[in-house]
Amino acid sequence: MSTPLVTIAAVVVLGIGAQWVAWRTRLPSILLLLAAGFLAGPVTGFLPQEALQGEWLFPFVSLAVGIILFEGGLTLRFDEFREVGRSVINLITIGVGVTGVLGAVGAHYLAGFSWEVAIVLGALLTVTGPTVVLPLLRQVRPAGRVGTIAKWEGITIDPIGAILAVLVLETVILLREPAEAVVGEHASPWSALATGIAYEVVVGVGVAALSAGLLILLLRRRLVPDWLQNPVALMVVIAAFAISNALQEEAGLLEATLLGIFMANQKYVSVRRIVEFKEDLRVLLISLLFIVLSARLDPSAFEVMLAPGPLLFLGALMLVVRPLAVVLSSLGTGLTWKEQAFLSWLAPRGIVAAAVASLFAFRLEEFFPEEAALIVPVVFLIIVGTVAVYGLTISPVARALGLALPNPQGILFVGAQPWVRRVAKALQDLGVRTLLIDANARNVRLAVRAGLPAKRANVLAEGVIDDLDLSGLGRLLAVTPNDEVNSLAALHFGEVFESNEVFQIPVRSDGPQSAATEIPRHLRGRPLFSTDATYTSLDERFDAGAEIRVLRLADGGAGWLREASDDGAFTPLFVVRGEKVRVYAEDADITPQPGDALVALVDPDPESEALWRDAMDGADLHTPAADDRTPSNAATPPPVAPPGNGQSGAPATPPRA
Repeated sequence: MSTPLVTIAAVVVLGIGAQWVAWRTRLPSILLLLAAGFLAGPVTGFLPQEALQGEWLFPFVSLAVGIILFEGGLTLRFDEFREVGRSVINLITIGVGVTGVLGAVGAHYLAGFSWEVAIVLGALLTVTGPTVVLPLLRQVRPAGRVGTIAKWEGITIDPIGAILAVLVLETVILLREPAEAVVGEHASPWSALATGIAYEVVVGVGVAALSAGLLILLLRRRLVPDWLQNPVALMVVIAAFAISNALQEEAGLLEATLLGIFMANQKYVSVRRIVEFKEDLRVLLISLLFIVLSARLDPSAFEVMLAPGPLLFLGALMLVVRPLAVVLSSLGTGLTWKEQAFLSWLAPRGIVAAAVASLFAFRLEEFFPEEAALIVPVVFLIIVGTVAVYGLTISPVARALGLALPNPQGILFVGAQPWVRRVAKALQDLGVRTLLIDANARNVRLAVRAGLPAKRANVLAEGVIDDLDLSGLGRLLAVTPNDEVNSLAALHFGEVFESNEVFQIPVRSDGPQSAATEIPRHLRGRPLFSTDATYTSLDERFDAGAEIRVLRLADGGAGWLREASDDGAFTPLFVVRGEKVRVYAEDADITPQPGDALVALVDPDPESEALWRDAMDGADLHTPAADDRTPSNAATPPPVAPPGNGQSGAPATPPRA
């Protein structure tokens, strides 16, 4: 028999387990969370219904949603909004209006709800939400402005849609029972509605501003120790949310989002540590909420979800309502048809829709008992359907529209020193997308002059990740001459790239002399290139005349390559096989195949050159052009045989596996 302890443990295990399986399988996490909740609740009865009821549930869900919206608000920066502001404003005004009206029509004629309940349901389904939009954007990494537009819409539309739905619900109740529900003796339902909107805005903005001021004061004057900053920030968020909801129902959603936006855009204190903490907390809360809410469904809900009417309603929302809302919202914004098509195929519903639907069903049960029981199953059908369809198809749709790359292979270089520029140029000539960032203006200027995408930026700045266009980039190489900067860059970008795709060049060897200053392995990226490669050694070899060469491996050349690498004058850096890139690292096991393009650092040593040339298919594909750093005493490189097209220095065809 399930005890409360077993129930709580099961919810946590199922939630985090589903997140892990989603990561392993690259499926939408919410889809697996819902599946786990359905199996544990209505299908098997492992999580008993009575354990998931009670007065604690809706306050917990409401508070958790508030924390999630605060975390989402922390990612919204006004400098992004200036570029996409008109599109976002249109989507959260015109788009919300179109979705609400057409959603109500569809709920009435297709799903069979009365007009009162249909209008409430249409308002409820205007929300999308950061819990479903942001993971999809992280998965796709769309190019250009559509990612920023989708992020802003997904976060800001949650409180707007939820507040709109609450006000519509209150209006329906007022019209049903005006004598009991209207506050003033002579007030009308419409005046009560207008008063409610005013209170929502005043309470939400006011409490958010006061809470942000309090939090900034505590952190700026160092009234809170470092180890208490995150708990105190969480305390302020929870207290402000509760106060807002106590003053005006559901004003906490607006307050929590605005508090996050205020903290993200103020210039007085750093919120990076708070952001990292809230991201971890968000994953836990989303996991728990979806398991609990989906496990509460009655087994009969599946009959409702699979009925023709709700399924037609789902199809209408995805194929008619959302595209029309995006098209009308895009008038005068300059969005291309491809960008409109991408946004039209990105409107999954998430935890706010699930939470508010459960609350609304409870509120409407007194007035519409039969229809109230259908609200939650229909909303969960829309959540499952939109998450499944959008989540499984958004990546190929984005690629077909030219707004994203499959399995991004590009490389972000932190550092733009001369030898780094040569490496990046060699990869770019092989069709690999690169981006270099450096705080040194001269390095950036020379990189741009060489035809490389480069940007002057402080890699440790809070907003640098949001300022960079990371579309097509799948890994990070921290290659500055400063070990601490490299380590901090690896940690900073760990939230963007997978840990096994974050590399760092050691500045010093791991000998006894550097042991005292060695940075622990868990605070660094993967060791880059060979075991004895350091920034200093590579820089010295480059000064002595070493060249970055791009070579093609011949049949049976792998053994020769290992021997040449052991010689020390030949260091393989990358293997490019078709569209895939492999990075040589201290802990990597790479076996090049005949026809691979090999990017290597080669010393001007005739004996070593004879050795590694035996492993190659003919001569170099090309040698990257020299730059300002080429030493005057460098040895003249051996002549390069002309490729098949007769043009010196360029391959006839890209190397293929």
